[in-house]
Amino acid sequence: MSGEPLLPVYLLTGTDGAKVRRALGRLRARIGNETLELLHASDTSGADAVEACNAMGLFGSEADRLVVVEGVERWKADDAQAIAAYLLDPTPGSILALATDEPPRTPALADALKKGGKVLTFDIPKPRDLPGWVRAQLEGLNLRLDGEAVRALIEIVGDDPTALTTELEKIAAWAGTEPVSRRDVEQLAVSAQEPPGWALGDAWGTRNVQTTLEACEAALEHNDAFVVAMKLTGQVELVRAAQGFAEEGLGAKEIAKKVRRHEFRVRKALDHSRNYSREDLDEAIVRLAELDEALKGASRLTGELELTRAVVDVMRAAELAHH
Repeated sequence: MSGEPLLPVYLLTGTDGAKVRRALGRLRARIGNETLELLHASDTSGADAVEACNAMGLFGSEADRLVVVEGVERWKADDAQAIAAYLLDPTPGSILALATDEPPRTPALADALKKGGKVLTFDIPKPRDLPGWVRAQLEGLNLRLDGEAVRALIEIVGDDPTALTTELEKIAAWAGTEPVSRRDVEQLAVSAQEPPGWALGDAWGTRNVQTTLEACEAALEHNDAFVVAMKLTGQVELVRAAQGFAEEGLGAKEIAKKVRRHEFRVRKALDHSRNYSREDLDEAIVRLAELDEALKGASRLTGELELTRAVVDVMRAAELAHH
C-alpha cells in the first residue's frame, strides 16, 4: 500500500493477526486519524459500511478518508454483496478497510473484492516454508544473510513470525549494509521462548561480576531463587560438558548432538568455557550443589541472598578452592 494509489476497498486477512494489525496501522498512518471512522462487524453490516463511506464523501475534502470495519469474518453473503455493489460506484476519496480477527468463514467477501478492491493476506508460514519466508523479509530490509545464518535465526528464535520479524529488524539496524553470518546471528538473536534464567547463565559465562549480578536480579523478578539456581546450574553443566568434549576434539555440531541442545547454545557454551578452567567449573558445580541444599532448608538466609552469594562464588571458584 505504501506509495501506490489507494484502492476503494481493502480486505486485510490471514492467520498472522499481528501482521494484519501492522498493515492496518500503516494504512491509518498514511491517511491520518483526522478523517477516520472505526466500526466493528458485530454491530455494522456491509450496507452500514457502505453508508459510512458515502457519508465520509459528504465532507468534500480532497484528502483521503478512511472507514475501518474490524471482525468482518462474521459477515454473511448479503454483506459481501453490499460491498460488491459499492465497488461498482465507490465514493471518491473514501477508503474502506475490512479487517478480520480470524480467517473468514466463507470466500464470499474476498470474491466481492476481485473487481476494484484488493485482498491482503498475511498467513503464518508453515515450518517447512519458514526459510523462504525469512528470505522474503530480507529483501524488504535490504539485509544479507546466507543460508547458514537463516537456519541459525530459525533455530534460535523459533517459528513465530512476529518474533522473527523483530529479530530481523534488530539485526538490520546493527548490520547496515554489511553481510550477516551465522556467527553474527548467534550473538545477536534472542529466542522468544528462552526463559529469563538463560540471561543469567550467559552473563555468568562472561565472568563479569556486575553484569551477572544485574542479570541475577532481573531473573529473580520472574522466578524464585530455586528456579533461577536450577537454570544457572544447567548452564554451568553445559559449559563443563562442552569444554570436556572440545578437549576430546569434537566440534560444536557433534557436541550439540551429544548434549541434545541447539548448536547455537553449544557455541555460546564453548565461548564461555574459555573464561573458566576445568578446576573452576568443577568447583562451581560443588558450590551450586551447596546452594541447592541451602535453598532446600539448610540455611537461615533468604533464598535471594544465598543465590547472590553463590553467583559471586562460581565466578571465582578457583580462588575459593585454594582457601
